[in-house]
Amino acid sequence: MSYYFVKSFEEDFSTKTLVNKKKVTFQTLDSILKTRTIKPNTKSFGQKRRLSTTILNENYTKTYRPQGIIFQTNVKPSYVLPFDLVLLSDAEKIVVHYYRIKNNLHLYYNHKLIDGYEEFVFKDIDEVMKKFDSPLAAWKALNAFRIKNGKESLPKPKFRLAEYNEVVFLKPVKIKPVALFGYQKTASEFARKYNLPHFRSAKAFYQKMGM
Repeated sequence: MSYYFVKSFEEDFSTKTLVNKKKVTFQTLDSILKTRTIKPNTKSFGQKRRLSTTILNENYTKTYRPQGIIFQTNVKPSYVLPFDLVLLSDAEKIVVHYYRIKNNLHLYYNHKLIDGYEEFVFKDIDEVMKKFDSPLAAWKALNAFRIKNGKESLPKPKFRLAEYNEVVFLKPVKIKPVALFGYQKTASEFARKYNLPHFRSAKAFYQKMGM
């Protein structure tokens, strides 16, 4: 249980899923903390429903959204990617900021993955780090892969999607809650309500831990 994982949330500190092209609340923070379980909520790119998280380490301290929960678990991930899965999709327009797509997820998630994407699928974060010594190295390999497969290389502004890894679980995950993070007032309010430490960001937590 040495790794710290992040599940980022929407502003109301819940996870969402798609039901008939409509985004609905899937799990609330209250439900997650009562059951000590986070369930797979994301269905996209033709993949099985999954729980997408991030492992914090020296290379990765950014997160998909600016608020969420930091936790530990004894459950091993199903697989790990060195960047956001969307970068391996055939989408012609990849959007960096979630707030720009959150009301059109049914369109954004309806793309297919590029053939051969599996070369960026690893069993754990250690394998990722052995293959790529930095997010920039993974980014360069990604663009080479895209060009080889007849896709355009991605411009520098999209690099933000490579500043966090994507750690995937295909089954519900039992967790040990560690902290909440987020710069908005709701984050600190939820932290007080549930008696959890609060940090402005996952990076601030990681730095505080002296890791």
